[in-house]
Amino acid sequence: MEPTDTSHPDYYHRVVDCQWACPAHTDVPEYIRLIAQGRFTEAYMVNRHSNVFPGILGRVCDRPCEPACRRGRVEEKPVAICRLKRVAADHRDDVTALLPKIPKIKNGRRVACIGAGTASLTVANDLMPLGYQVTIFEQYGEPGGLMRTNIPSFRLPATVIDEEIAMITAMGVDLKLNHPIASMRELLASGGFDAVFVGSGAPKGKELKLPGREAGAANIHIGIAWLESVAFGHISKIGERVLIIGVGNTAMDCCRTSLRLGAKNVKVMARKPRGFFKASAWELDDAEEESVEIVINRAPKAFVVENGKLVGMMFDKMEYDLDAQGRITAERTIGEEFLPADDVILAIGQENAFPWIERDLGIQFDKWDVPHVDKVTFQSTRPGLFFGGDAAFGPKNIIWAVEHGHQAAISIHRHCEGQSVADRLAPGVNLQSRKMGMHEWSYSNDYAPVERRLMPHVSLKERFKKLNIEVELGFTAEAAAQEVQRCLNCDVQTVFTAKLCIECDACIDICPVDCLTITQNGEEADLRTRLKAPAKNLAQPLLVSAGLPQTGRVMVKDEDLCVHCGLCAERCPTAAWDMQKSYVHWPLAVDEARDLQAKEPKIA
Repeated sequence: MEPTDTSHPDYYHRVVDCQWACPAHTDVPEYIRLIAQGRFTEAYMVNRHSNVFPGILGRVCDRPCEPACRRGRVEEKPVAICRLKRVAADHRDDVTALLPKIPKIKNGRRVACIGAGTASLTVANDLMPLGYQVTIFEQYGEPGGLMRTNIPSFRLPATVIDEEIAMITAMGVDLKLNHPIASMRELLASGGFDAVFVGSGAPKGKELKLPGREAGAANIHIGIAWLESVAFGHISKIGERVLIIGVGNTAMDCCRTSLRLGAKNVKVMARKPRGFFKASAWELDDAEEESVEIVINRAPKAFVVENGKLVGMMFDKMEYDLDAQGRITAERTIGEEFLPADDVILAIGQENAFPWIERDLGIQFDKWDVPHVDKVTFQSTRPGLFFGGDAAFGPKNIIWAVEHGHQAAISIHRHCEGQSVADRLAPGVNLQSRKMGMHEWSYSNDYAPVERRLMPHVSLKERFKKLNIEVELGFTAEAAAQEVQRCLNCDVQTVFTAKLCIECDACIDICPVDCLTITQNGEEADLRTRLKAPAKNLAQPLLVSAGLPQTGRVMVKDEDLCVHCGLCAERCPTAAWDMQKSYVHWPLAVDEARDLQAKEPKIA
């Protein structure tokens, strides 16, 4: 094998599994170390640089970082990354002076954002510091999109939404509330905008057309529309017996909200076994803690209506055959079952809806009526018109919408500058040694055998008294201090200098996970069979050194096994190993602006 090219940004980025898994590339270990030092404001700003809404995401992020966390490879549960983000948000000082400065003299470019949700707000956050005039059109009376309308206040308080959105709108954004866009043609023709960004979400809940649907319509609700009505105070009660159809995160919000509006018996109906649920594990846990019953293997068959009123639903009872990988190989109906209900809420998915975009504007749509959007630039088939968030590729989590906004802002700036939107800055990586002495590092490299801290909750007796009582209380100072110790500092890389190695095997002897091997070089498949511990994860590359000066053999490290304890660097007598913090730089619009400005001809 050729020596590993560690100068390529992806190499060390992939080693920091949590950051690699995060769509917005948040520097997770860095902000956790800052929390450990009590530097909450700095930890918040590290978060805000990439994910923009730390207080919001610290409560409701879908946490793609946590399944990737390296702690989960040495024990059962990963670091509570999401909840530590909330710690930084809850304990920070005022950050007003640390926010980007907005130039008084504008650059003359105007950008329209449709929908005041996550993606549009991120676009505004990135473009306002560059001198853009950004107008956001929002159909409702308050900004926030699904963060406000579809996530219940007992999970995400309105005060948190208001505060973090205000950091962006206070930059001078022209926020037009109660201002739906009825015609894209009209906006393009008379708005005077240099670019348009569509961040209108996926606002249409999927229907379930079964017998009895029309007759029982008064008590059959579309999940996202129902949550929206609750959020704006249009609905304040529901029947005692409620059935939720679907088992995603929206279904979990619907069933828990129903309990707070007076329901006594709530059942979530799942067509398939638990292994196929789309809801996050913690969402399921929270619902079941509140005595929501989740019924599996029930396929909706009909709404049952008597004397013009919904009385329940009929379901087919399903049975499945699974293979060794847990995939369904066969299904059959083994009977049917009636379940009584006063109300039914349909939470079976969301769809894009663009009735206000005319189809003769050069914006191509596919057979599902979804716009063709470039996955890198987020530009549609009409130059200067961009999509992001759920409006681009369908429903995803808030953190995905943030990254869409970042990338769309880059494209918008390049478009307005007359540059190719596809020609973008590449990510970069910088390394800084953490050595403070012969065997001392400027980070804690001890392994802390601390179990994941439990999140304290409001008691079951108290949480149902009002709709907006936040259930999760946040970590106590003591719990946060213990949880931060569980981070393995994966961003502090083990950097190897082959020419300094004397092949004494000291690093190999002391490695607690046997991730190091000195052996003859060879093809990767052969090399993997000769490692001290089997390298089973083929998705993560091996670190292979240049030939060592004594024998020509190579040092091989399995990054999948390494826990970044630093013992190899402490033990090495020649400093061939060093512990260096990797800073992965993921370009934003401000970086593109600096780069383009640097390329402009200089006047002598």
